[in-house]
Amino acid sequence: MGLRVLSALDAAKIQYYHFKAIIIAGMGLFTDAYDLFCLPPIMKLLGRVYYEYDHDKYQIPQVVLATMLGTVLLGTVIGQLVFGILGDRMGRRRVYGISLMLMVLSSVGCGFSICRTKTCVLVSLGVFRFFLGLGIGGDYPLSATIMSEFANKNTRGAFIAAVFSMQGLGILASSMVTMVVSKTFEAAASKKLSEHHTPEDADLAWRLILMLGAVPAGLTYYWRMMMPETARYTALVENNALQAAKDMGKVLDVSIFQIADDDPMQQPQNPSSYPLISMQFLRVHGIDLFSCATTWLLLDIAFYSSSLFQSQIYRENLELQDTNVYNEAFKVAFFQTMVAIAATIPGYWFTVYFIDRIGRKKIQMMGFLCMGMVYFAIGIPYHYWGTNENKGFLVLYGLTFFFANFGPNTTTFIVPAELFPARFRSTCHGISGAMGKVGAFFGTLGFLWATKNNEPRIEATGIALVSLGGICLLGMALTYLFTRETNGRSLEENEKEK
Repeated sequence: MGLRVLSALDAAKIQYYHFKAIIIAGMGLFTDAYDLFCLPPIMKLLGRVYYEYDHDKYQIPQVVLATMLGTVLLGTVIGQLVFGILGDRMGRRRVYGISLMLMVLSSVGCGFSICRTKTCVLVSLGVFRFFLGLGIGGDYPLSATIMSEFANKNTRGAFIAAVFSMQGLGILASSMVTMVVSKTFEAAASKKLSEHHTPEDADLAWRLILMLGAVPAGLTYYWRMMMPETARYTALVENNALQAAKDMGKVLDVSIFQIADDDPMQQPQNPSSYPLISMQFLRVHGIDLFSCATTWLLLDIAFYSSSLFQSQIYRENLELQDTNVYNEAFKVAFFQTMVAIAATIPGYWFTVYFIDRIGRKKIQMMGFLCMGMVYFAIGIPYHYWGTNENKGFLVLYGLTFFFANFGPNTTTFIVPAELFPARFRSTCHGISGAMGKVGAFFGTLGFLWATKNNEPRIEATGIALVSLGGICLLGMALTYLFTRETNGRSLEENEKEK
């Protein structure tokens, strides 16, 4: 291409701005994980507050639980598609702040859910969670694309994985906030607090937990607005190499004269002008898009099913029946903290360390394979696991999260940001991510099938877990057959037309 700015980006040493970009870009993923993993203890609080006098006391129906998750998933699908397209048409930076503001305002809106009657609260909560999903969905393609276009080719995988690892901190933060809020409200409650008494203040506790999740994201809004447009977008899509050089001079410790072309009027060569919806795009990039979308879909079927399956683990291992409302939420959050510290967060950081040493494809295949083996180990003898208290089951369950994050949960986020041309990069990442959330919806349906009236069906649950193992092996096979390795190559080399 003859553009020194692109070479300078690929050869740039690790600098302060790279780490700043990780924090700024990662806050959307932080909020995503915070919202997803604060939901189980919040549902316990809502059950105590609004289902105290129902026939199935304190238990929120599974359909309601699925609807709460489904609304945010629907919003996420739409957000990934819409913001992915806007990121390519208007620029990454111009729409980046909008997605963050949607998340912040929607998180606050969830806490301020209108009125205090059961139906009204749940409906308004679902509406605000839909808009929260829009913001979360928009953040996925934009954060991955921005980080990939700022990073150098040798550490690009680690930087994007570090952005995604902010999910782990979001999980930990949601659990810690829930525990602190629960214990604070418990200490402030009257001495009459018992397992049979739900104080009115509990209706404030869950709202506070949701709203506090917006604080870290809101604090990064200013820095998002101060980020320059990525040089690759400016040079390759807007065809303004000189402005790209100026923008990179603002954030990288390098002079504009070192990264501008000898001829300032020289523009990057636009390889071709075919649109996204065309036979030529399908011929050149169709297999890559198929690989990214299907592996993400298969991964999220398993990942979200595992997350929902925690509700059955709470029932069997945490002794939630004879405790007060705040201690119940505390126990659920404490369990999530232990899983995060022991399995989830280490999985993210194993990927950060190994992604540029082993490569994306090998890590994704290994993760799918290990997840499949663990699901078989849980599912085939599930009649034993389901009728006997055994800590070995909890260890195996934790391993599903470790190998998801040291595997396809991270790599499916990275690879779509590396394979496609700059003018399609955000859109294709959004399409891939949207297919993942469709998989999450199927995972939710599978969980509902495996449970009935909040009670696990041992035979159905075993079949579901074995099916998840088969899905993971299918993901490994598709990765082997169709996923290209992007490790150690510049984005321009990866997007080269075949």
